[in-house]
Amino acid sequence: MEGGWLVLAAVLIAARAQNNRISVTDDGPRFLSRGHSYRAVVGDTLLLPCQVQNLGSLVLLWRRGPAVLTAASLMVTRDERFRLVDGYNLQITDVGPQDAGDYVCQISDRISRDQVHTVEVLVPPSVRASPESKHAAARRGGAAVLECRASGNPVPTVTWHKLLPVPTNWPELNDTNTRLGEGPQLQLSRLERHHSGRYACTVDNGVGPPIVTEFQLQVLYPPEITVERSWVHTGEGFRAELLCTVHADPPAEVGWYQNSFPLSASERITMSARGNNHTLLIANVQPEDFGNYSCVADNSLGRARQHVEVSGRPGPAVFTSPPLARRAASYLLAFAVDSYPPLDELRLLYRQLAINESFQQPGRWHDVVIPAPEPAGSLTHRVTHELRGLQPGAVYEAIVQAKNRYGWNEVSDIFQFHTLGGAHTAHADELTPMFAAASKNQLAYCVILTALYIMNALA
Repeated sequence: MEGGWLVLAAVLIAARAQNNRISVTDDGPRFLSRGHSYRAVVGDTLLLPCQVQNLGSLVLLWRRGPAVLTAASLMVTRDERFRLVDGYNLQITDVGPQDAGDYVCQISDRISRDQVHTVEVLVPPSVRASPESKHAAARRGGAAVLECRASGNPVPTVTWHKLLPVPTNWPELNDTNTRLGEGPQLQLSRLERHHSGRYACTVDNGVGPPIVTEFQLQVLYPPEITVERSWVHTGEGFRAELLCTVHADPPAEVGWYQNSFPLSASERITMSARGNNHTLLIANVQPEDFGNYSCVADNSLGRARQHVEVSGRPGPAVFTSPPLARRAASYLLAFAVDSYPPLDELRLLYRQLAINESFQQPGRWHDVVIPAPEPAGSLTHRVTHELRGLQPGAVYEAIVQAKNRYGWNEVSDIFQFHTLGGAHTAHADELTPMFAAASKNQLAYCVILTALYIMNALA
């Protein structure tokens, strides 16, 4: 470097001596190019113009701050990325962030005229993720922080999304994104099971492609169980299928119990799992298979249990008749009951409801024993029964219970129907009886049925 400065000094001394001999009538040097601001992306090649007229024997310098880069055609800087092209134009190859700043093209006369170019170096975004493993775990109810520290020029923006996978039957679609916010940190508090999944930060400053960094968040929680049905109807010689859905992280060990005794696979009992769904299949049901079953799930954070009853009792009656009667004083009630064995007995309770101000109280209950239908030869037994002596234009409600050799089923849902006649006929689809809230209390109907059975037995 010391030799370079000596050469530069010699060039400048010679230039000054020559400058002193210039005729006062000679036109002085002047710039043909103009100062300008340039933007370059890291890695680009940049050309800074410096065109001078009537330079004569004067020396043209390129400076950056106090450092001299070139003098005349001499390269003073040792950085091989700098060179002069087509005269005194300064070319910089493989531009880096350190090359940003002011570059001065200067004429070495007594006036020291110069031309300034300003260089801004655009830097594509980069990101530092935390945690570095891009995997975070926290317990349910706790908190988690994901971080993307971004750098670049201009300053990048950081946008957070949760990545939601699309259904497997739509493979042509990509993951859908739910935007969560902006900033270097994503803070999640009061974590629940649904917070588990993939998160992504997108860092972008318009220079080059955006950078997407994905994280996996694992929310740890004890098992949670739901059952498809808490009551499974079957019969001897048939099959029973019990299904429970288990969510847990860490994954849970799942077992089946009958009346508190663990079950093992056998010729008739099969246990399987598919994803979160766990199935217990009992083939060729025997009397000892009836009873209470439980699905039990354990992981390191806790245990959960849900119960399923396997019973041969009939299923609840489902009404199939329309809510509007075809006549004013009678109504054909129709319903279906699922039962593998034949039905032994059917009980019907019905009463008139209050529908206007002149009729404030519901009518008394009518208790009807319906003859058991002939064996259907199938699971579903369909029953019809005609109710007579009804009031025209009135609203009634009914419940049904059925019995087979395994016992009585649960009381059916409440069914309401409307007889023809009166002002309400045109609005039968809007049945809102005055005592509807009370009529929906299934426990009350169970009490009523029990009382009626006791009275009949005493009689």
